[in-house]
Amino acid sequence: MKLLLPLLAAAALAAGAAQAKTLRWASQGDYQTADPYSQNETLTNLFAQQVHDTLVLRDREMKIVPGLATSWTQTGPLTWRFNLRKGVKFHDGTPFTADDVIFSFERASHPNSQIRQYAIPPGKPRKIDDFTVEFVQDKPNPVMLEHVAAVFIMSKAWAEKHKVERPLSFKDKEETYAARNANGTGPFMLVSREPGIKTVLKKNPNWWGNFTGNVTEVVYTPVGSDATRVAALLSGQVDFILDPPPQDVARLKANKDLEVIEGQENRVVFFGFDQNREELLYSNVKGKNPFKDRRVRQAVYQAIDIEALRAKTMRGAALPTGGITPSPLPANAEIEKRRPYDAEAAKRLLTEAGYPNGFEVTLDCPNNRYINDEEICLAVAAMLARIGIQTKVTTQPRATYFPKLEKFDTSFYMLGWGGAVTDAQTTLSPVLRSPDPKTGNGSFNYGRYVNPKLDALIDAAAVETNPDKRKQIVWQALTEHNEQVHHVPLHRQVIPWAMRANVTAVHRPDNWLLAEWVQID
Repeated sequence: MKLLLPLLAAAALAAGAAQAKTLRWASQGDYQTADPYSQNETLTNLFAQQVHDTLVLRDREMKIVPGLATSWTQTGPLTWRFNLRKGVKFHDGTPFTADDVIFSFERASHPNSQIRQYAIPPGKPRKIDDFTVEFVQDKPNPVMLEHVAAVFIMSKAWAEKHKVERPLSFKDKEETYAARNANGTGPFMLVSREPGIKTVLKKNPNWWGNFTGNVTEVVYTPVGSDATRVAALLSGQVDFILDPPPQDVARLKANKDLEVIEGQENRVVFFGFDQNREELLYSNVKGKNPFKDRRVRQAVYQAIDIEALRAKTMRGAALPTGGITPSPLPANAEIEKRRPYDAEAAKRLLTEAGYPNGFEVTLDCPNNRYINDEEICLAVAAMLARIGIQTKVTTQPRATYFPKLEKFDTSFYMLGWGGAVTDAQTTLSPVLRSPDPKTGNGSFNYGRYVNPKLDALIDAAAVETNPDKRKQIVWQALTEHNEQVHHVPLHRQVIPWAMRANVTAVHRPDNWLLAEWVQID
């Protein structure tokens, strides 16, 4: 018996080691920062969700389910009460309480936070007891749970210990302890982060949630080159790539050692214009701003051959739209309708606006954020040249591109918007409204246009609790935006994921790979 016990123990250890699985995956760029509020960007949010929890989460079908809050109720027109989960601990072992919720929402409301437009509308949080928090609002919030789902919960004690009580200013290249370290209650713990090189996570054995997969370690590597990323998957160096290039999807599908799954992402890709400055920063037009004229913006719109982009540049991995919301709005085809491609009409519009020979301008684009983002911009620049707009394309990786936009250092730019939320308000308030520093609304209106009629409609929709009335107001707001051509929509992305055949993953429309659901056989 004395000999048998060590043998059994060794066998158990070997079995445990055999079950331990490392998920090695890659995509074209790195996430911005480990600070969960500093940048509102999909890959950054994905990693924040792996490390942190929110009061309410989304299941595999994107439905809202309990998270760090086990239940909630609206106790009055302007008050919501959340009952918190007991027995939860942060990764450093400290207990989760109402104090952390209050701290997190206050921190996420700071001007440095790119999710303040979600953290402020829920209202002012107040502690009822250690496991009950009430939010008191000054006006109704018809999408309360959508907002709450976007605010990650941090440890107040950890933040105070490491002097990170406020979010870091990413656009100013601020570096704090929270840039490379994190302490949440989520399914995985951040082991190490080397920006641009590698991030390592390990399974949180004390997570309160349910692991349906068998991943115990995550190793993420950003790989900018499409060819290198695909080669790493084919050779088995990585198990999964989030963004296989469209031109390689057919080849990957034909490989028996791989699996490709596809689905529409809740994301719309579009162009924006500086409609604020009296003179553009990057143009040969002096003394005035062509993009202040709606006819010029419409000329850009109608010069774009969207079907050519879809078929050639995107290899079919795009759904062209005239809408500006991440998901199509039901029962309103007019909002989704594109202006027709018509180069001759575009030339006439430029002539009417006083630019019969066109003009020169710089188009800023990322080169590792959206599917074929750089290729799209180069193709559009060629299309604009046909109507006389000579467009110089400058591209940058997301780490420098988005801070450039935050500083409004652009005349003409590409942006995408989307994620888990399908309600139009989460596009209207942060992206389409004029900027409001107090609320964070309009933070992503990098063209800084001001449209009082549009603002009034957006603000009305934000507080209207009658669903039918609110739908009509939303439609009016989007109609006004489209008529003024404040942005030029292109398409909604179709997202392929590619993985080794022994990997099973849940493909959600928010394009988040959640390792707690990944099974490696």
